[in-house]
Amino acid sequence: QVQLVESGGGLVQAGGSLRLSCAASGRTFSTYSMGWFRQAPGKEREFVAAIGWSTYSADSVKGRFTISRDNAEKTVYLQMSDLKPEDTAVYYCAASTDRSRSVSSQWNYDYWGQGTQVTVSS
Repeated sequence: QVQLVESGGGLVQAGGSLRLSCAASGRTFSTYSMGWFRQAPGKEREFVAAIGWSTYSADSVKGRFTISRDNAEKTVYLQMSDLKPEDTAVYYCAASTDRSRSVSSQWNYDYWGQGTQVTVSS
């Protein structure tokens, strides 16, 4: 069983930055693909970024968000810059135990965190 705990969300003005963290339990963290998804009110959960064999990000965040991981600390990060009001959402961390799966589909992840709220004011 893997537990994921997100932190770092909050309220920020447009153009600002935040760094989200996701701390994981489990002895084989380094073998997982890790992803970030978000869900805005009234919308479906959407892919943001992932790190597995490589790094991947949605077109909407390319050039603004960066995903990284520290396997020794069992933590994955999402550095968010130039935030926009449309980035407002609950952000979820997820882990996939099979790196062969596509990282952009939420259905390919086995474990999820509880989410952290990010609110960007205009």
